[in-house]
Amino acid sequence: MQDNLFIENLKQSTGMRVFLFLIILLISSLIGVAISFAFMFAGDTGMKIAQGLSSIMMFVVPPIVYYFITRKEHQMKDLGFREIACPWWLLLIGVVVMFVSLPVTNQLTAWNGDMSFGSAFAKLEEYLKTLEETAQVATEKMLNVNTFGGLLLNLLIIALIPAIGEEMTFRGVLQQSLTRKINPHLAIFLSAAIFSFIHFQFYGFLPRMFLGILLGYMFYITNSLWVSILMHFANNGTAVVLYYLNYNGIVNIDPDHFGATESVWVLFASALVTSGLIAWSWWKAFGKNPDSPKVNRQNIQEQSLT
Repeated sequence: MQDNLFIENLKQSTGMRVFLFLIILLISSLIGVAISFAFMFAGDTGMKIAQGLSSIMMFVVPPIVYYFITRKEHQMKDLGFREIACPWWLLLIGVVVMFVSLPVTNQLTAWNGDMSFGSAFAKLEEYLKTLEETAQVATEKMLNVNTFGGLLLNLLIIALIPAIGEEMTFRGVLQQSLTRKINPHLAIFLSAAIFSFIHFQFYGFLPRMFLGILLGYMFYITNSLWVSILMHFANNGTAVVLYYLNYNGIVNIDPDHFGATESVWVLFASALVTSGLIAWSWWKAFGKNPDSPKVNRQNIQEQSLT
C-alpha cells in the first residue's frame, strides 16, 4: 500500500520525480567512478574503457532505472525514443543546425574563456583554469590516435555513448519532466543550463549551454530523442574525426577552433541562420496553432505515467 502511495506521489509531483532522478544519478555515478577506477591505470585503452563505463553509469543507466521505477508500462518511447512527430527531414535540419551554428559556438567559447572573477577570486580562477587545462590535455591524449581502430573506439566512447546517454538524461528525463509543469522555452533553457553545469567546466559553460538549447528545441519540435542524439553525435563525432585527421597529417585544421571566424558578418549570418532554422522548424511542426501539438505531446507523456 505504501509502495503504491509512493508511486502515486511520484506521478503527481514533478519535484519529487526530479529529486528521485538526481538521487539515482548520484548513486549510479559513484558506482561508475568506482568501476572505472580499476581501468584508469591500464594505459590509453584502459583510460578509454574507464571513460566509457563512467558515461554509461552516469547517463545511460539512471534514466532506465528511473523509468522502471516510475512507469507502469516500461516502454523506451517514454524516454523520448519515439517516431518523429513532424516532417522526417527535420532530422537533417537538426544536423545542419549543428554545423551552421559553429561560428556562434566558437565565439561563445572565446567570450567564456575571457571571463574573469576579479582579483578577489584570483585563486578560484586559477584553480578553474588549471582544471580546464588538465581536462584538455587528457582529452587530446584520448583523441590523438594513429589507427583506424583507435578512431572507431573514440567514436564509440567519446561520441556515441555520450550522445545517447546525455540525451536520455537531459532531454528524455529532465526536459520532459520540466515541460509538463513550466513553459517549454523555460524548460529547454533550464535543462540546457543543468546539462552544461553538470560537466563542471566553467570555461566551457556558455558554448555547452548553447548546444543544449539547440538540442532541446529540436527534441521538443520533433518529439523524438533520435533527432537530438544524431545532432549530439554529429557534434562530438566531428571533433573526433578532425583530431584524427589533423594528428595524422591528413588535414591541417585546428579541431578546437573548427568553424571559428573573425568576421562579424559571418558571425551574424551564423546566428541569423541558426535561429531562422529553429524558428522555421518550429513553424513546420506546429504551424499557426502551437497549442495543439503541445497538448498532444503532454497527453502522450502523461499516459506513460499511468
